[in-house]
Amino acid sequence: MHQENPQTLPDAVQACIVRKVALRLIPFLAVAYLLNYLDRTNIAFANLTMSKDLGLSETGYGLASGLFFVGYVFLEVPSNLALHRFGARRWIARIMVTWGIVAIGIAFVNSPATLYTGRILLGVAEAGFFPGVMLYMTWWFPRAVRVRLIGLFMIALPASSALGAPLSGAIIEYLHGFLGLAGWRVMFLIEGAPTVALGIVAWFYLTDRPRQAQWLTPDEREWLDTTMAAEQTATAEGGHTSVRQSLRDARVWVLGFVYFGLGYGLFALSFFLPTIVAGFAKSFHTDFSIFQSALIVAIPFTVGAIALVIWAQHSDRTGERIWHVALPTLLAAITVPVALYMQSPAGAMAVISLTAIGIYAAFPVFWYLPSTFLTGTAAAGGIAVVNTMGAVAGFAAPYITGWLLDLTGTSKAGLWVVGVVMSASAIVLLTFRRRFRPRTADEAQPADASSTPRTAPLPSPSKYS
Repeated sequence: MHQENPQTLPDAVQACIVRKVALRLIPFLAVAYLLNYLDRTNIAFANLTMSKDLGLSETGYGLASGLFFVGYVFLEVPSNLALHRFGARRWIARIMVTWGIVAIGIAFVNSPATLYTGRILLGVAEAGFFPGVMLYMTWWFPRAVRVRLIGLFMIALPASSALGAPLSGAIIEYLHGFLGLAGWRVMFLIEGAPTVALGIVAWFYLTDRPRQAQWLTPDEREWLDTTMAAEQTATAEGGHTSVRQSLRDARVWVLGFVYFGLGYGLFALSFFLPTIVAGFAKSFHTDFSIFQSALIVAIPFTVGAIALVIWAQHSDRTGERIWHVALPTLLAAITVPVALYMQSPAGAMAVISLTAIGIYAAFPVFWYLPSTFLTGTAAAGGIAVVNTMGAVAGFAAPYITGWLLDLTGTSKAGLWVVGVVMSASAIVLLTFRRRFRPRTADEAQPADASSTPRTAPLPSPSKYS
């Protein structure tokens, strides 16, 4: 066991501690987030056959997609405050088991009304999961490496679509009739069950705070707990610690508006890309099966996952944050309406891939920003408020896009709206960028000068035991 003061441990040792924590938490949380987004958006593939079975129009499908966010919006802030009070282990486990049960139950809906009810209940069950994980990460990872690690966690966002699209397509096409059920019903059953199992595991696997981590040595626990407490104190001195303070800060609402734009683009892409690919049959006289369409849909999300990691690492190396959010958002805003003017499926998917790159690259850097001025219950409430704004976009984007599709018979109008909304969010962030300048040198390194340097590698744990 090392005898150094936890605040003066060598950089290599500090990096090993962070790596040890990351290897323990990031893969588990990423898999949970993958399931979270899959259970939220797999309705996009169910729609290829479900709408006919239930008698849904495109507007009705858009409403069903968006109704998820009704209960989600109202319970985001209370759920995140509950996580702060009761601990991440209990609350994340509760959320996962509940949403998994509801996701399975959607397999048995028999009318638009019961589908709408199921989607509302799914939103109620999932409320607080993502902002809760974002808050949880501020308890465990020093600010200097947080964007990189949030990026690794958020690979699950595009991966849920890149992996989930072929999986959903294969289940719908090849397991149709299993247990006497339609393929889309089988999909909801199969994809909801792992969430319940992982939620039970979360109760035993997760640890609320570094000081409770018996899987760290005493010196490791002391260093990490002291480091994170110092960062929280530094943030509190220049930032906010109460929910009321955070709600009076214009920066929270600026970030909320920016996240509305990002969410608008993300959910429009996630919920309607399968429909757009299916529309190639009319535009380009293609003849793709459901599974082949799913493989095509996976392409932009796969490219987006790669871009997400590279861009997050670049942001950490340079220490720049605002432009690392604004530039990819503008890329997505410009490319998304152009996609359907391409003259071939390959051209359309190439442009949509640029859109996915822009959307996904912005996310991990964006979620660094709230932690620069929020801590304690202010972080719980403020992060939930920001995520709630994105959830509002989650209702608006699929409903408006579906309504415009029914109204005009084409996806073009809906995608132009996406481009305008995303452009506005990037412009607002750039307009207020001076409000997000770091208050102190802790942007360049953590509150304690001996903490892990931003560019320090995360070496193998074998170098420290």
